[in-house]
Amino acid sequence: MTLWELHGRSFGNCNCAYGCPCQFNALPTDGTCEAAVGYIIDKGFYGNIRLDGLMAGFTVKFPGPVHEGNGEQQLVIDERATEEQRTALQTIMTGGDTEEMATMFWIYSAMAPKKYDTLFKRLDFDIDIEARRGKILVDGVYEVIGEPIKNPVTGLEHRVRIDIPHGFEYRIAEMGSGTTTTMGGDIKLEKNKNSYGQFAEMHLSNSGIIDAT
Repeated sequence: MTLWELHGRSFGNCNCAYGCPCQFNALPTDGTCEAAVGYIIDKGFYGNIRLDGLMAGFTVKFPGPVHEGNGEQQLVIDERATEEQRTALQTIMTGGDTEEMATMFWIYSAMAPKKYDTLFKRLDFDIDIEARRGKILVDGVYEVIGEPIKNPVTGLEHRVRIDIPHGFEYRIAEMGSGTTTTMGGDIKLEKNKNSYGQFAEMHLSNSGIIDAT
C-alpha cells in the first residue's frame, strides 16, 4: 500500500436540511442524497508525489440513503496537476490504498458503482471554515456557494458545529447554508438550494482521520 496524506480544507453542499440526518445515522431529509464537494489541499503527498496546492472535488447522486448504494459519482481534478498527480488523486478519491471504510472517499466510491470519467478542469475554490463561507467553481461543470445560516427572526448569522469523534471525514465541522448549480458534467443536481453546507479541516491518510496537532 502506498502511503498518502491530505491536509487542507473542505466545503460541501447536499440536498438535506441543515444538520444533515446522515451525520446522525438517520435517513436523508427527502430520502435521496445529492452532493457537490470541493477540497483545497494545502499540503499532501502520495508516496513520493507531492500534492501541495492542488484542488479537487466531486459530485454524487444516490436514489436513496448513501448506505444503500446504487449511486453515481464524477470526480473533478485541478487541470494544473501533472499526470502523476492526477493518478495519485484519482487513486485516493476512489478509495485506493486506503483501509476499508477509513475515509469518505472510500465510502462514496464503494456506494457509487456508476462512475463517470474524471474531469480535469480549471478550479476556483475559496473556503473559509471559521466564517462559514465558501465558493467552489468547476469551470463549466458546477458552482457551489456557501454562507452562514441566518436566524429567521433577527437575520443574524447562526453558528452551530457537529462533533464526530470517530468519523471518517472530520472531527468537527462548521454548519452553513449552500446552493449548488450544475452547468455541465454527467451528474445534474437540482435539489441543492439553501440546504446543508459543511465546512471542515481535512486531515486524512490511508487509515482515516489524522488528529490535528
